[in-house]
Amino acid sequence: MPGTGLWRTKSVEQSIKDTDEPDTKLRKNLGAWDLMVFGVSVVIGAGIFTLAASTAGDVTGPSVSLSFVMAAIACGLAAVCYAEFASTVPVAGSAYTYSYATFGEFIAWIIGWDLILEFAVAAAAVSKGWSSYLQQVLQLVGINGVPTKLELGPLQFDWGALLLIAGLTTVLAIGTKLSARVSLVISAIKVFVVLLVVVVGLAYIKPANYTPFIPPAQESVEGASKLDQSLLSLLLGGETSSYGVFGLLAGASLVFFAFIGFDVVATTAEETRNPQRDAPRGIFGSLAIVTVLYVAVAVVVTGMVNYTELATVNGEKATLATAFEINGITWAAGVVTVGALAGLTTVVMVMFLGQVRILFAMSRDGLLPRGLAKTGAEGTPVRATLIVGGVVALAAALFPAEKLEEMVNVGTLFAFILVSAGVIVLRRTRPDLPRGFKAPLVPAIPILAIIACLWLMLNLTALTWVRFLVWMVAGVVVYFLYSRKHSRLGAQQRGDISAGGSV
Repeated sequence: MPGTGLWRTKSVEQSIKDTDEPDTKLRKNLGAWDLMVFGVSVVIGAGIFTLAASTAGDVTGPSVSLSFVMAAIACGLAAVCYAEFASTVPVAGSAYTYSYATFGEFIAWIIGWDLILEFAVAAAAVSKGWSSYLQQVLQLVGINGVPTKLELGPLQFDWGALLLIAGLTTVLAIGTKLSARVSLVISAIKVFVVLLVVVVGLAYIKPANYTPFIPPAQESVEGASKLDQSLLSLLLGGETSSYGVFGLLAGASLVFFAFIGFDVVATTAEETRNPQRDAPRGIFGSLAIVTVLYVAVAVVVTGMVNYTELATVNGEKATLATAFEINGITWAAGVVTVGALAGLTTVVMVMFLGQVRILFAMSRDGLLPRGLAKTGAEGTPVRATLIVGGVVALAAALFPAEKLEEMVNVGTLFAFILVSAGVIVLRRTRPDLPRGFKAPLVPAIPILAIIACLWLMLNLTALTWVRFLVWMVAGVVVYFLYSRKHSRLGAQQRGDISAGGSV
């Protein structure tokens, strides 16, 4: 039986029934290939073009490839749990919707608030990286002296990021199918660039650059804040989490940002023609493709140059282009820059899409204003898209992006933990539900996923944890001031509206 108050659960049947409401109905026009394209689109971006090189230089050394493998294992375990939920509860909202059916409304709100942190902050942060690459591309074509960032008093106006968000807002408002087609074209370009990087880079690998594979731990800098080292290192009395074993583990938590996005596939399950079959294929297919590409690129880039040459200098982080420039392959550096611009375009678009779908699902349940869930003639939540576009554009255009990657990581890992636990709970509370895909070895696989994600969370900095807790407290305040009073499920239990009706 559904609970009451904070712990009232929304049945899977009711969640699926709500998808047929005329005013908030999404168009079902996606297949397995579309979902896989979305997954590859969002995952191949920041990780390959920036994180692999900078993490090797600052945190792990050549063992960054092992960090990618560790992060992929954690994602793979969580992906199994996401696949079961996406095929069982094919409703927009991903972890938010799954938590509503298993843990109750309050936990669902918390995870929804957490996902807002993941997708919105990621879209804003990556769009600023896109703007930096745009300036480099302009220089490549001979347009010099046109910075994408302008000083406005104490603020820095990033017109490049604003331009990107404005364009993507238009594409997403028009329709999800168009978004998938745009993603397909751009993804083909960046996968070609990545393969070119691997093939060309192989000829410049020097085996000596792989030694030491795990560099000795770096001594702590005098006066450095303890909050800037990983929580695990801090708890175990480590001096630093740069290089050494703690560096390797911290690196896995950092490059985890590169895998964020495969869960967006789950948020589009409601728009999939056959979610029971296609959602799991989209999730597993995209994760497998990007893992192979990531590890290949990490091995190549750390073999091309010594990891010390990839360290951050004066705030400038190394990228894939850095490794090619050091080896004098300037034409390849230019190709990488163009590929990065294309790659980050689809990363921002699919993160944006995920944010809109989370907001849509929460609004349809009344936890946020219901008007945001209204869909237009194209079967897309236009109002939610425009609002998210405005907020993300403002953040990307005016605010700095430092440390945002870690904030996104901690939020995503928290979501993964709840989804993994939810599979165990729903198996026990609703064994009768038809499941298009069943996770094997339950509860072993979900428990391993929880342990792996918690382990990665512990390797994020203590300061990231402090910021995360502040964001969660703000979410609790919003829930009790607005969401609890306007919940449609709560209104149904009070008899204010009928099941499936409107307030």
